[in-house]
Amino acid sequence: MRVAVFSTKPYDRTFLERANGGFGHKMTFFEPRLTSETSSLAGGFPAVCVFVNDILDAPVLERLAEGGTTVIALRCAGFNNVDLPTAERLGFKVVRVPAYSPHAVAEHTVGLILTLNRKIHRAFARVREGNFSLDGLLGFDLHGRTVGIVGTGQIGAVVARIMAGFGCRLLGCDLYPNADCEVLGMKYVSLDELLAQADIITLHCPLTPKTRYLINAETIERMKPGAMLINTSRGAVIDTKAVINGLKSGKIGSLGMDVYEEEADYFFEDLSQQVITDDVLARLLTFPNVVVTGHQAFFTQEALQAIAETTQRNIRDIEETGRSENEVTSRRIKGKL
Repeated sequence: MRVAVFSTKPYDRTFLERANGGFGHKMTFFEPRLTSETSSLAGGFPAVCVFVNDILDAPVLERLAEGGTTVIALRCAGFNNVDLPTAERLGFKVVRVPAYSPHAVAEHTVGLILTLNRKIHRAFARVREGNFSLDGLLGFDLHGRTVGIVGTGQIGAVVARIMAGFGCRLLGCDLYPNADCEVLGMKYVSLDELLAQADIITLHCPLTPKTRYLINAETIERMKPGAMLINTSRGAVIDTKAVINGLKSGKIGSLGMDVYEEEADYFFEDLSQQVITDDVLARLLTFPNVVVTGHQAFFTQEALQAIAETTQRNIRDIEETGRSENEVTSRRIKGKL
């Protein structure tokens, strides 16, 4: 099948072409994101391959349908950027990569926790300037601390295993308790109870209408004073402006973010020679107790290989049978989160 690949970086092309050896798709790579302005590039391609910041709203989907596209292959787990009801109305098949490497995201999450707690980012900058003072670098033992995990699917469960290894007390919040987490000693509680007790709160839930701004001014007020907040799920799970206020008041003791609700114009790009015009993002970067990474939690060799192979297989399955185990519709989601 002919596939138009959007948001292509060199590493995307390397792994997709390597995985394509066993499938034989004809892939054309485009660097720009898929938007209403770039949708004409997909004209004549039966399939498009897209990533987290590509836009597949109703106008874009209409243009894709007019150009003959019938398959949307997401090379990610999330699908909040796709207008699924419109996609179904237009006859699109939408497929995703439900699991690639939960270890990649989980390990990055723990990396953020350790960095913020032990001020590794600040120590690194100091030492490079010849400053070996320890003032301001005081951390705490993770052993015995309470970690609240919101969303205990595959990624959340790996985080739970790692933090259990540190000797942490585990609290979980999920509509569907995970037996593997309960074996580790996790206690499932309401969100309010988790926020009130957790020293570290880490978010691993998908972005849905119910989880949008799950962390907001009201829920921040229910947090244990000085709690650490980590988000490696989706940017809009937290209200960033409310979080900034929480940082200023001291209610939030530290913040680690790998995602940002307005990241599309910034993340995955080198803007080091430009001024960041997003005042909210710019303000975040001024806090010494905030670490922001550019949506890199997934970025390991194993994850990129799994994403590429599953993406190629999804396209092949739709082409040959019209079905895929990883198909997404507004009524059901095949595959596990």
